[in-house]
Amino acid sequence: MNIFVSNLSFQVESNDLKDFFTPYGEVTSSKVITDRETGRSRGFGFVEMSSDDAGNEAISKLNGAMVDGRALSVTVARPKENSGSGTFNKRKFY
Repeated sequence: MNIFVSNLSFQVESNDLKDFFTPYGEVTSSKVITDRETGRSRGFGFVEMSSDDAGNEAISKLNGAMVDGRALSVTVARPKENSGSGTFNKRKFY
């Protein structure tokens, strides 16, 4: 199960994210998303858990949990929607 975690403190790193979720089951990956140019955390990340049961339990226990003075928002990750950027503009030019 892929989980989206937002409202992270900017001090939280990927290993910290893994540690938050480990009590609920096997974490197969964890990643805090960083700004490409500055390398600073963008305040959100993703956690992949080996089973849906573990993921659902983690979501129910960690959603709203206070970490570094911030209430985490923990939900099932949705697939990235195609924003249309990078696609060819289909208007015809004459």
